Amino acid sequence: MKKYKAAIFVLALFAGFTANAQNPDGENLPLRDSIVYRQVPVADTTLIGKSIFEVLPSRAKGDAADVTIHQTEAVTAATEEYISRNHDKQIQGYRVRIFFDNRQNARSASAAALDNFLSVYHGIPAYRTYQNPFFKVTVGDFRTKSEAMELLRTIKGNFPAAFVVKEPINFPVIDKKHSFEADTIKVSAAVL
Repeated sequence: MKKYKAAIFVLALFAGFTANAQNPDGENLPLRDSIVYRQVPVADTTLIGKSIFEVLPSRAKGDAADVTIHQTEAVTAATEEYISRNHDKQIQGYRVRIFFDNRQNARSASAAALDNFLSVYHGIPAYRTYQNPFFKVTVGDFRTKSEAMELLRTIKGNFPAAFVVKEPINFPVIDKKHSFEADTIKVSAAVL
């Protein structure tokens, strides 16, 4: 039975049901509104896979002006090679570690710490990792230690053992004041 309710939950997430759903046994499963928080992309996703030369304004495309760039093929080739070699490169930065443990219940405790953090601090990326023998939960992607310290001061009341660590990070969002978006979805009441 739980398998069907989980399937309805996933369908509700992606299909946006507006009426009651039924499981294969014919049981009515009422749906309720729920709020989800999603991180905004760190870059304009409409530009992925495009060259800057494709998006420059031109009168031929109906724009008000022409922009023309003259450069050698060697520069274009070097830029494309650099991008292809470094497409998954992370940068060195700082995060705040809110959980670090290797006790027997560390797996479930780390999951609880992650869920607790995400329920209170929307829009801040959180990462749960296992590096033998420790479970770790780190939060944030900061270029400077002072930015990480600012978050540490904010969360110290809820996570008193938190501390700043230096490690590879993902590229941080540009607009920190609007780092997430909220959306309403329909979720099976049985899942709630």
